[in-house]
Amino acid sequence: MTDVQHAPPTALADEAWREQAARIRALRGVEELRSLPTADLAALADQLQPVTFDQGQYVATVGTPVAYLHLLDVGRFTGGRSHVGAEALQGRPHSADVIAEAPTAGWRLAASQLPARSGNLLAGVRVDVEGITARTKSGAHILHEVSFTALPGQLVAIVGGSGAGKTTLLDTVAGVRPVQHGAVLNDGTDRSADPEALRGQSGYVPQDDIIHKTLSVRRTLTHAARLRLPSGTRTGQITAAVEETMVALDLGPHAQTRIAALSGGQRKRVSIAVELLTKPRLFFLDEPTSGLDPATGLELMRLLRRLADLGATIILTTHAAQDLATCDRVVFLAPGGHLAFTGSPQEACGYFGSPTVEDIYDRLAHDGTGQQWGQRFRAHPRGSAEDPLAVVRPDLQPARRLGPIRQWNVLTRRDADILAHNRLTLAILLGSPLMIVGMFAVLFKPGAFNPAHPSPSSSVMVLFWVAFGAFFFGLTYGLLQIAPEMHIVRRERIVGLRLGSFTAAKTTLLLPVLVAVDILMLAVLRVLDRLPAAGWTVYAQLGLTMVLASAAALALGLFVSAAVGDPSQATIALPMLCFPQVLFAGAMLPVPIMASAGKVISYAMSTRWTFEAMGKSLGINRIWGHGDSPLGPPLLRQYGATFTHPLAADWVILAGFTAAFLLATHLVLVAKCRPATHR
Repeated sequence: MTDVQHAPPTALADEAWREQAARIRALRGVEELRSLPTADLAALADQLQPVTFDQGQYVATVGTPVAYLHLLDVGRFTGGRSHVGAEALQGRPHSADVIAEAPTAGWRLAASQLPARSGNLLAGVRVDVEGITARTKSGAHILHEVSFTALPGQLVAIVGGSGAGKTTLLDTVAGVRPVQHGAVLNDGTDRSADPEALRGQSGYVPQDDIIHKTLSVRRTLTHAARLRLPSGTRTGQITAAVEETMVALDLGPHAQTRIAALSGGQRKRVSIAVELLTKPRLFFLDEPTSGLDPATGLELMRLLRRLADLGATIILTTHAAQDLATCDRVVFLAPGGHLAFTGSPQEACGYFGSPTVEDIYDRLAHDGTGQQWGQRFRAHPRGSAEDPLAVVRPDLQPARRLGPIRQWNVLTRRDADILAHNRLTLAILLGSPLMIVGMFAVLFKPGAFNPAHPSPSSSVMVLFWVAFGAFFFGLTYGLLQIAPEMHIVRRERIVGLRLGSFTAAKTTLLLPVLVAVDILMLAVLRVLDRLPAAGWTVYAQLGLTMVLASAAALALGLFVSAAVGDPSQATIALPMLCFPQVLFAGAMLPVPIMASAGKVISYAMSTRWTFEAMGKSLGINRIWGHGDSPLGPPLLRQYGATFTHPLAADWVILAGFTAAFLLATHLVLVAKCRPATHR
C-alpha cells in the first residue's frame, strides 16, 4: 500500500483539500472563468482529468477546434502560459501553436463541459502598476519604480517592513493620492486620463473605521445604500441589497446591534459591507487585520478570499505573515520603497531562499539595502509571468450619481438618525439652551425696558446677552459637526459624495432646532418681563434677527469644524471665537468710542449687527431718550448713530456672514478631500 493509504483520515482530507484547491486555483487562472462562484469552480474541478505531455509534444495547433481546456500544474507551456484552450469559451479555434517545453503535468476538461460564458458576478478589474515612483515634499523617495499586476479574481498583498511605503503604494493605486511618476492602468486605460471611470465601482477600506458608531448595522448599511446606489434605485432594491450584503458577511445576527457595541472584527466587516453594497469591481484595504486577534484576522482573510473568488480584484496591505496564505500574489517592498519581489507566496519563499515568509522579512531588513534588493529583482527573470491573454473588458457604464437634491435628502435623513440615536448629544443640544435661558431669567431683573423708568445699563446687557446667546448656540451646534466625520467625508467623496449637499444637510438639520431655541428664548424672557411688551411686528423682527444671527454662527462653526484637524482642536477654538464677539460687539464699549483698530475689528463681529438690530427693533433710542433715567442721554451720546441705520442693512450683513462662511466651509472641504501629493 502507498503512504497515502496508510495515512489517517485527517491527512487524507488535507491531501484531498490541497488537490481541490490546486485545481480551483488553476481554473481561476482562466480569465473567462475567474468570476464564477466557488461552488461552480469546485464542480468543474471535480470533472478535471489528469494529463501529461512529453517535452516537445504539441498541446494545440493554430486554427484547429478546441477539444480540451488544458491547465498547467508542473512544467511549462509555450510563452509561459498557465492554460491552453480558453478560446473555446468564446467559440473560437486555437489562436496559436502551443507545445510542452518541458515534461509537463496538469489537468484537462472537455470543451463540451465548459460553462456558457455569462456576465461576471463582480466583473473584476485588471490593474497594471507601471513604474510608480513617489517622493516627499523634501524630495526623499518613498517608492522607487514599483510595478506589478493584479488580475480579476486575485487577492494581492502588498507587504514589507514599517516605512517601506505600503500605504503610499496602495493609496496611489487606489487613486486616493495622485500618481507622481509612472502609471496605473485599469483594464488597460490610464486612470489619470479618466479618473471618474471607476467612481462607484471601487471600494476603499482604510485602517480606521469609516462608519458612524451610533447607528445599528442595518441602519448604517441602509443609509450607505441610499447614498451609494445609482439614482433611480427603488426602496425594495435598497432593502434587498442591504439584506444580501449582511448575509454575505455574516452580519445578520448583529443587524440591530449598534456599531459601537461590535467587536473589532465585526466593525471591519461592516466597513467592508458598506463598500460591498454597490458590488464594486475593485477593492482596496489598508491593514485589514491590524489590531485583530489571529482567529478573527484569519476569518476576515477567508472572507476576502471568497470575494476574490466571486471575481473582484482585491489589493491590500498587511504586516501579518499569516495573511499571505490566502493570497494569490504578494508584492514585497524593501526599505526605501524598492520593489524586492512580486509573485505567488510560494515563489517568494523560493526566490528569497527562505523556509517561511517571516524569514523573508528578516532578510529584507538585514541582508543588504533596499536599493540592492531592487536591483537584484530587476535583474531576475520573472518566473511568474502574467496571463498573456488580452483583457476582456466588461461593457459596464458608470453608475449614475444621485442628484444634489436627492443626496441632500439622504444625508439630512442620515444626520437626523445619527442625532436621534446619540442621546447625550441630543440632551446637550436641547438642554443647554434651557439652562442658559434660566440663567438669563435669574440674572436680569424685570422692567429694564419700562418706558417711564428704564434701566439703560440693564437693557444694554439684556440685549447683548440675548444676541450673544443666539451666536453661542449656533456656534456650538456647528463646531463639532464635521471634524469627527472628516475621515468618512473623504472616503464618501471618492464614491460620489457632493460636498455642497453635505454642507446643506448639516445646515438644514440644525437650523430648525436653532429657530425653536431662539423663539423659546424670546418667549420665556417676554413672559418673565425681561423683554418689553410689544406688538407681533416687533417680535417678528427680533425673531428674524436672532435666526439670522444663529445661522451666521452655525456657518462659522461648520467652517471651523471643517478647517481644524480633529475635534479637540474645535473645542479649543471655542473661547478664541467667543471672546472677540463679546469684546467688539459694541455692548461693553460702544463702537463710536472704540480705538480705531477696535472699530475695524467690530465690522467682522456678527454679534455687533445682531445687537444693533435688536436695539433698533425695540426702539432703544426712544426708551433711553424719554425715560426718567439720568443714564439714558449720556449713553445715547456714546452710542451715537448705532441704533439708527436701516434694520434691513443688519439683516443683509448677517445673511452675508452666513453665505460667506458656508462658501468657506465648502472650499475647505474641497481642499481637504483633494488627493494629497505628499505624505
